[in-house]
Amino acid sequence: MKILVTGGLGFIGSHTVVELVNAGYDPVIVDDLSNSSVKILDQLARILGFKPKFYELNLCDEASVKLLAAEQSDISGIIHFAASKAVGESVQKPLKYYYNNFYSLINLLRFYEGKPLNFVFSSSCTVYGQPDVLPVTESAQVKAAESPYGNTKQIAEEILKDVTASGSKFNITALRYFNPVGAHETSLIGELPIGVPQNLVPFITQTAIGKREKLTVFGDKYNTPDGSCIRDYIHVVDLAKAHVAAIKLMEKPDFKGYDVFNIGTGTGSSVLEVIKAFEATTGVKLNYQIGEPREGDVEQVWGDVTKSAERLNWKAERDLTTMMASAWAWEQYIAANPL
Repeated sequence: MKILVTGGLGFIGSHTVVELVNAGYDPVIVDDLSNSSVKILDQLARILGFKPKFYELNLCDEASVKLLAAEQSDISGIIHFAASKAVGESVQKPLKYYYNNFYSLINLLRFYEGKPLNFVFSSSCTVYGQPDVLPVTESAQVKAAESPYGNTKQIAEEILKDVTASGSKFNITALRYFNPVGAHETSLIGELPIGVPQNLVPFITQTAIGKREKLTVFGDKYNTPDGSCIRDYIHVVDLAKAHVAAIKLMEKPDFKGYDVFNIGTGTGSSVLEVIKAFEATTGVKLNYQIGEPREGDVEQVWGDVTKSAERLNWKAERDLTTMMASAWAWEQYIAANPL
């Protein structure tokens, strides 16, 4: 069965392509290359033994999506990653985020409307804002977003629920995942930020290898044990497997409508703990400084993943040491083999 993977050359998307093939699916990749490299297609071919079908197009362009839907009318599912995703940038460029994240989703829904598809939406724990209770469950109140990025995820989930309530033939799951890090065991694919990294771990690895002079920790006066923000970091391969699990769940005849799942380890780690874990795992000392808090950041959040274990039959398997080791191996690979 063919699965359309939007943003499929990106960090999470490329790893999900691998896991789809491992599970017997035929992925079709769509990516506009705005935050990825076409060279990842060759890297995927080295892992898989073949080059997946690839379309370079912008999902915000109606005509392109209409042609895509006509040519790929026999897909059985869509995994929708394609979106702008940096919290800090979204505060500075809100219109970019509202335009890109909504039009891409709506065009997919419009031009595949009427087809019985299994649709997995790449959502985020940002929909919870700063939770009142930790770990946060899927039934927790969705609060006012802390950033335009988080708001796009909240509103997108509302759009998907409305589509389901309208009698759509789509089965839909939204995966609210936490902080993906790490890289594939082959070190052939991993996180490949264009320009200055927006996420912690690639900034750590780029600092360690000398691409960046120093790493800034955004605040150390939060109400946490060491004063730095706490997040639930999850290995990208575990996260990729969760998307396959979601597709398989929706293939069951008793699944109808819409559901949402937390995808994380169920454990929080602070920024400073991640830095120390990297240093302990790799033996590399990091040059870092404490900076001012970053607008839009939530103090601490990690998830209750009981529902994912019970309904998706999925759980994260890789620990923080594995995450740091694989991220460092990937950074070293791309230093020797620039993409």
